[in-house]
Amino acid sequence: SLIYMSCVLLFGATVDGVLLRDKFGESIGGGLVVAELAWPNPWVILIGSFLSTVGAGLQSLTGAPRLLQAIARDNLIPVLSIFGVASKSGEPTRALFLTIFLSEIGILIASLDKVAPIITMFFLMCYAFVNLACTLQSLLKAPNWRPRFRYYHWLASFSGMSLCVVLMFISSWYYALAAFVVAVVIYKYIEFRGAEKEWGDGIRGLSLQAARFALLRLEDGPPHTKNWRPQLLVLTRLQEDLLPTDRNLLAFAAQMKTGKGLSLVSSVIEGNFVQSFGEVTAAKLSLKRAVREEKMKGFCQVIAATDTTQGLSYLVQSSGLGGMTHNTVMLAWPQSWKTKNTWEKFVQIIRVVSAGHHAMLVMKGHDQFPSNVDRITGNIDIWWIV
Repeated sequence: SLIYMSCVLLFGATVDGVLLRDKFGESIGGGLVVAELAWPNPWVILIGSFLSTVGAGLQSLTGAPRLLQAIARDNLIPVLSIFGVASKSGEPTRALFLTIFLSEIGILIASLDKVAPIITMFFLMCYAFVNLACTLQSLLKAPNWRPRFRYYHWLASFSGMSLCVVLMFISSWYYALAAFVVAVVIYKYIEFRGAEKEWGDGIRGLSLQAARFALLRLEDGPPHTKNWRPQLLVLTRLQEDLLPTDRNLLAFAAQMKTGKGLSLVSSVIEGNFVQSFGEVTAAKLSLKRAVREEKMKGFCQVIAATDTTQGLSYLVQSSGLGGMTHNTVMLAWPQSWKTKNTWEKFVQIIRVVSAGHHAMLVMKGHDQFPSNVDRITGNIDIWWIV
């Protein structure tokens, strides 16, 4: 890098600007400025440039197929899986033929001015993403990220990434936009295919860091009155097949929240957690499926407790994380509420919610509440109670 930068500065300081802008060197007989300055003969530069070009071409011709083969074998992009096949000697034959085909297209274009922007975009985007990866690893403080350079700082990588992006748009803004569109399409395709590898996802790690930072900020103090929203803890029962009995309760919560704020859907399974772990896991998956079908955005939690009332008390006390906790508890009106055992449990839940200073919503007649797909007409009467 130092040699390249010094060449730019020295040529700019010693060669006339008009000559530097002479693209084809017509003012000096079609020659190269650096060749004219070479000692002892201009052929030194010409032969050196030829050998350097051939070496770089052979290096790309041998390195690119192996890189393509590695990507295909990792199955990151399933479309490229056919190029993961190797010959008996381990050579990436199919990837080599694809590389030759792409190289031949560049040769047939027969215009360096048209090929150069495309190659420049690929190289600059590669360098930009490498710098972006270094920046993310530094910000996430990954334990396996230990740069050897003593004075390394993530701002250096971020500056390198920014310079690459700027140079892309300076070189050719439409090629730069096309390159970014291709990169986004590839990323979304990999995300859609659900590729998961052992090196993890930097974007997910960054999201975790942002969530942690936001949760710590919420711990600074209680929310202001104008920012108060009902953060729901929905308590539902499960049938023997682990499906929620109060399905319309989820529909009501989804319509009331419309995807805003915090929504927690929880339930209790009677029994010992060690013995009921499989049942708890299956119940959580069933609850997630019901929440997704009701188009409700929130989190699900299922616990095991020896007593249902005590388990609901645990949920009221401990659901949420940090400042993201519920302030409203929602449950359905008990069906057989006149029986002693039922109303005693219901009253005990009310006492627990009251002790936690939470608001409480009890939905009666939830079996008649319309689902998210039903369309109804009529009037809604609102009674203000002061």
